[in-house]
Amino acid sequence: MIGILIVIYIVFISLGLPDSIFGVAWPVVHRDFGIDQNFASVYSIITGICSGGASFVGGKLIRKFGTPAVTMVSILLTVLGLVGMSFSPNIWVMMFFAVVLGYGAGAIDTGLNNYVSLHYKARHMSWLHCFWGIGVTASPMIMSAFLGGEGGSWRGGYRAVAAIQAVIALIVLISLRRWIKLDSSLKKEENDENANKEKVKISKFKGIFTSILTLGFYCSMEFTVGTWGATYLVNSFAIAPESAARWISVYFGGIMLGRLVSGFLSMKLNDNRLIRLGLCFSLLGMCILMLPLESVSHWGLLLIGFGFGPVFPSVLHAVPERFGKEYSADITGFHMGGAYAVGFAFQLVFGFVASATTFKITAPVLMMVCALALTMNEITVKKLNRGKK
Repeated sequence: MIGILIVIYIVFISLGLPDSIFGVAWPVVHRDFGIDQNFASVYSIITGICSGGASFVGGKLIRKFGTPAVTMVSILLTVLGLVGMSFSPNIWVMMFFAVVLGYGAGAIDTGLNNYVSLHYKARHMSWLHCFWGIGVTASPMIMSAFLGGEGGSWRGGYRAVAAIQAVIALIVLISLRRWIKLDSSLKKEENDENANKEKVKISKFKGIFTSILTLGFYCSMEFTVGTWGATYLVNSFAIAPESAARWISVYFGGIMLGRLVSGFLSMKLNDNRLIRLGLCFSLLGMCILMLPLESVSHWGLLLIGFGFGPVFPSVLHAVPERFGKEYSADITGFHMGGAYAVGFAFQLVFGFVASATTFKITAPVLMMVCALALTMNEITVKKLNRGKK
């Protein structure tokens, strides 16, 4: 079990690597292809539909083919997507490979999150997503090196990340036999337990819609900063794209640090308190980001990321406790699919509005959405507590 957990941690690095590379490359990509910068929203909605759709059916795919097989295919699809994007002669070919990339990331995300929430303590969920943080922090740094290097380009950055993905795929392949054996025994136990399980009806779970909205508003913020953060810095402070990429690495580094720290805090604090604490820290960071001082406001990104750290893993880890273990795989999929739908839809609208007006609305809009996430979480907690009485 410990050996497979280590492999799952490494796999989460592969999930993080593609998530942040597009946003930091986009200020250069849109100029190379000669298109408006707001076209990034099209990429976002394509990957959102694909990854969200895969999340909704993730539970079924895992049950039919097993976690190891889905993991292996998923990583290979991301490698194909990244390589294809790096060789794309125009934006439409790039969007085709964005579809491949989106499907590659979606299903395994649901399966592994549910597996860890069921079988491990909260600290492992936080640390698991900390490894995702390693991936999303590393890829902007890699891209920054290629954007700023002599003769470098965004295409080289994509290929470098694809090479790392290929190495992780090799690690999964080496562990595949052992993982399949463990997965088969766990699947047999699950099938015995759930032989007479009825089809899940989402409406019967009190608080589930506000819980999904909590995660959805969180994803709205995370996706917006990840995709549009570099564009905001370039437009608002006139800094070079490679410098903006480094600052987005600081933001993702904050998420990674937040998840590392929250893993230890989870030994003392429950999921609800970690969600509240994280969103409050993020709100403070958004206030700093809104300051007109370039030397200070950038550090707001670090605090925003640090506050974001515990939110996503804590909401998902709370699923079995809030809604029961019996349908946790399906409910985890509903959470992730629904949250991705809300997040990518919001990001799409934000991109068009900010491009048509000014990216200086970024911090105030983030503050508004953060307040909504806090509100939805509190409503969820009240509904669940009311249901226990």
